[in-house]
Amino acid sequence: MKATTNLQRRKLLKYTALGIAGAFTYPSWAQTTNGFVRVNAPSADFLPDVEIELTQNTADVSILSGNKTHVWKITGKVITGSSEVLDNNEGTYLAPTLRLKKGQKVRLILNNNLPAQSILHWHGLHVPANMDGNPMYAVNHGETYIYEFEIMNRAGTYWYHAHTHSVTARQVYSGLAGLFIVSDDQEQALNLPSGDQDVALVIQDRSFDNQNQLAYSAHMMQRMRGFLGEQILVNGRPDFVLPVATRAYRLRFLNGSNSRIYKLAWDDGTPLTVIGVDGGLLERPEQHAYVMLAPGERLELWMDFSERSLGSELTLRSLQFNATTHGGMGMMGGGMMGGRGRGMMGGGMMSVSALPSGSDYPILKIRVAKKEQGNHTLPKTLTPITALHIDNAANAGNPKTIALSMRHMSALLNGRSYKMNDIQPDEIIPINSLQLIEFDNGYEGGMHSMMNMPHPMHLHGEQFQIVKREVNTRSSGLYATVSSGFIQNGWKDTVLVMPGEKVTILKPFNDFKGLFMYHCHNLEHEDMGMMRDFLIK
Repeated sequence: MKATTNLQRRKLLKYTALGIAGAFTYPSWAQTTNGFVRVNAPSADFLPDVEIELTQNTADVSILSGNKTHVWKITGKVITGSSEVLDNNEGTYLAPTLRLKKGQKVRLILNNNLPAQSILHWHGLHVPANMDGNPMYAVNHGETYIYEFEIMNRAGTYWYHAHTHSVTARQVYSGLAGLFIVSDDQEQALNLPSGDQDVALVIQDRSFDNQNQLAYSAHMMQRMRGFLGEQILVNGRPDFVLPVATRAYRLRFLNGSNSRIYKLAWDDGTPLTVIGVDGGLLERPEQHAYVMLAPGERLELWMDFSERSLGSELTLRSLQFNATTHGGMGMMGGGMMGGRGRGMMGGGMMSVSALPSGSDYPILKIRVAKKEQGNHTLPKTLTPITALHIDNAANAGNPKTIALSMRHMSALLNGRSYKMNDIQPDEIIPINSLQLIEFDNGYEGGMHSMMNMPHPMHLHGEQFQIVKREVNTRSSGLYATVSSGFIQNGWKDTVLVMPGEKVTILKPFNDFKGLFMYHCHNLEHEDMGMMRDFLIK
């Protein structure tokens, strides 16, 4: 016991010293923005159940045959707790997968050894403001940031990624993203597929040059659209094949792409049985012919292979859909450009990805590799969800409207671009209140409808519920190609708002004061300024 206490004291002194050193080298605005201080030392009164050290480094990994690819890689080490809470995903560029349980207290020590500032955001987790990964807390090369929080979320598939001001897209593209999976007692009581039958699948698109190095373009028109890679990777691998046994599986999907939207469907027409979304399990399973999955969103599927023959294969595809309306930028992918092959943006401004947005292409292949008896049955009911009601919203009669616009080579929210310390009166929200919020992507018309694109809108902090989706008549044809693939139920933290659409949500702002971001999760749009802060006070 004495040895353990001494070790904890040495670690406390070590990181306190790091924090003091960092305070003298970091810009003053990042130290106390709106009264919230960077955390460079562990709290003496915070006793973690799990303590993990995460280190960001450059690395070379094998992705394609031939030369290794230079990436930015996070590796982890468990200091306190079971080694099973962390999987380093060796041999890939993916950040470690973290597996924790609701109620656990966790300390995450982030060491930045990259040649740039960086900070990590815990996407979907309900944590204090200074633990959320706001860009104001970015640390320099050689510095450390320490996160301490209790897991308050229900069981679900969450994730974490870089959230560094104006370079989030490039940093995530380089490898700074990983899964954060939470379990709880309600979920475990359902006896869902587990172990090898609980499979997490991260879908991303990447482009490579002839030396197998990541190719990323920051050309203005590509930024306006969002960068599209030319090759689909799953769990960091091209041409991904998942071998399965003849039994039921729980498949967890994350769209970890910068901007690509997927319309997921099985190639043999089998319905997708959806059991969970961003914030965990639904109340009951739903079946859809296809499901839309935008950047930042997660999806959990039940898939039973028990009746399939040994050696049979099944392909998950992204089906064709219309990606944008006509306007200043014309069409991108989908209806105008059709399937594979390089196309031109409407107006011939520049060439686009060989895998256009909205085209038809495979994501992964599943191969039935062995006979195995399973004992899992799809539950008729999953986990209870307390429904939010408009009548309980603090602004029930006056929804907070956020207009999404792309004009003058800018990506804006209510006509504003992102600035630190720029909280406007309509962005101040009382703590412990329920807010009715509308995302308007050209639904009401006007100038901002002329360059409409889909926008996956993400709100930091506590998750929300979707109230309704409305689309105007000008966009109804485009909308018909995606509308059956939206999951309206369950807890969400990211919602895709299509051109000509208005999506209304109910969002709680409980427990924590401070700055919590809201932004488009098309990462190029975020970096262009389509991001703002709410101040909860």
